[in-house]
Formats: sequence, C-alpha cells, structure tokens
Amino acid sequence: MSEKNAADFIDVNEVMGLIPHRYPILLVDRILDFEVGEWALGLKNVTFNEPHFQGHFPGWPVMPGVLIVEAMAQTSACLVVKTMGDEARGKVVYFMSIEECKFRQPVVPGDALHIKVEKIQNRRNVWKFKGTATVGDKVCAEAVFSAMIMDQAADV
Repeated sequence: MSEKNAADFIDVNEVMGLIPHRYPILLVDRILDFEVGEWALGLKNVTFNEPHFQGHFPGWPVMPGVLIVEAMAQTSACLVVKTMGDEARGKVVYFMSIEECKFRQPVVPGDALHIKVEKIQNRRNVWKFKGTATVGDKVCAEAVFSAMIMDQAADV
C-alpha cells in the first residue's frame, strides 16, 4: 500500500456516497488504497447470506462471475468519481464494454476478494480499465472494460 493515513481510505459509507448502488447489489465494502486518476484497490467480503448463493449453487455456493466483474466496475466507478470530484456530482458511471474477461478460480463465502483496477486510458467522459480480482495470492478473475460517466436520468 502507498503511504497514506486512515482518512485516505474509503469506507462503505463513503463508497455509498460515491456510487448509487445499495444492498443487494453493492459489491464493494471498502476501498483499501488508491491513487487518484490511476488505480484503486477494493475489498469485497464474501458472505454466505448474500442472496445469489441460494441458487448459485445449492450445496456448493460460488459467487457468479458477472458479480465479480460488477465489483470491478464499482471499484472503478469509485475511482472515477473520486478523481473528478465536484465535477461528478449528479452523474453515474455506466458500463460500455467488457473485453478479455477470464475466470480462473471460484470465489466462495468466507473469501476476502481484493479488486485491483488500473486506468488504461481516459478520454473526456470515457474511461478504460484493467481489473484483477484475487483471493490471497490466487487470481480469480480479470477483465478489461470501459465505462462512461453521464448525467443521472431525471426520472430515476
């Protein structure tokens, strides 16, 4: 981790102030470390009582891969909003594309999923990231994805 004090880390309350997601789809418990405009390291504590484990899969709970990628996107959205500051007020970050996605290891209840996202490029309101999700020293998933920050719809 970089040299920062505890006030530089983002707890779940601040995460909810940066992105609109809430239970059961909020998939980032904390941003452990970050460098504004460059990268972020998020944490998702995977617990058995999450609703998707009722059916994925009974008797052998595995976190769906799409939710791991969503956790990457939410970590990236926190970084984008933190980077843009006041300019991001009233805006939402939306997925545009997912490329080069690979799932390498199951994520199960009890795992601490670490989500590292690194900015590849940023042009105006479009951001491209490389994301890697790990448990311990094992890579569970990786993807390259892009997102766009846009005004929040008035009727939402």
